[in-house]
Amino acid sequence: MAAGNSNFDEILSTTLKNYVPKLTDNIFSARPLFYALTNGQTIRRISGGAKIVVPVIYGTNSTAGSYSGTDTIDTTAQTGISAAEYDWKQYAATVTISGVEEAKNNGEAQIIDLLEGKIFQTQETIIENMNTMLFGNGTGNSNKDWLGLSALVGSTGSPGGIDATDSDNSWWRSAVTNQGSTAITLASMATLYNNCSVGNDQPTIGITGQNQYEAYEALLVDQIRYTDTDMADGGFQNLLFKGCPLTFDGTLAGEGKLYFLNTKYLQLVAHSDVWFKPTPFVRPTNQDAVYSQLLCYGELTTSNRARQGFMYGITPA
Repeated sequence: MAAGNSNFDEILSTTLKNYVPKLTDNIFSARPLFYALTNGQTIRRISGGAKIVVPVIYGTNSTAGSYSGTDTIDTTAQTGISAAEYDWKQYAATVTISGVEEAKNNGEAQIIDLLEGKIFQTQETIIENMNTMLFGNGTGNSNKDWLGLSALVGSTGSPGGIDATDSDNSWWRSAVTNQGSTAITLASMATLYNNCSVGNDQPTIGITGQNQYEAYEALLVDQIRYTDTDMADGGFQNLLFKGCPLTFDGTLAGEGKLYFLNTKYLQLVAHSDVWFKPTPFVRPTNQDAVYSQLLCYGELTTSNRARQGFMYGITPA
């Protein structure tokens, strides 16, 4: 087993720590959902708490209104503001250099090159795994997964601890359309889009599978096709629908689904002290290796399910 070298381990730890900002930039610009959640808005960073508390507004203020002269102005205490409470979730990835890899890459420059290769491998794995997780329902890995769109966008369930099936909580339900195993149409897309819009508070991105995206593209065969330049500059194919960029993600391949999302009300929350935080490289006593772990505490949250839309049952899937 290779003997410990504190200077060597410190070089590795420093190199990984310095690379983390680039790592997170690469991750959150690599897929449409990541890009939509972080482009133009910041990840909310909080320092702790037993729960992640997200204020939600579900009613209007009844005291608002016109008055004349010395009319008594309504001072009735108002309800209509509550809070969704989300559990902290954890995510980790381990960067490992075996003793034989260390021996084969003797010298500081060579071992840093090796580490950068390991970091790139870890980065690509996080991109794929976390992207898949954020489309899921949070039940994966024995309910340890972060909440994804399947949990946050819908008309049932209790994301944030608010039961959408309760008759008093209809405001906590997304617009949902069952396409009934039929092809996507401009009319059905328009209905879903309009059902999750109020005035100028409209979806900011649409995400679907490649088949559905190409079906929409075919519907525009005789029309001028417009794209969102910001999404295009991010490297994502897109076509505008009612001014909203529509793109596709491989995670939805074969799913027959379409999401219209308003990212004003979807937010990644991160623990300010533990967000892709690398631990120092250590050498276990029973392994010929040195490793560091990238730790991440957070959750994907929503503060307004009603401004999100979901269509399923689209064919071909």
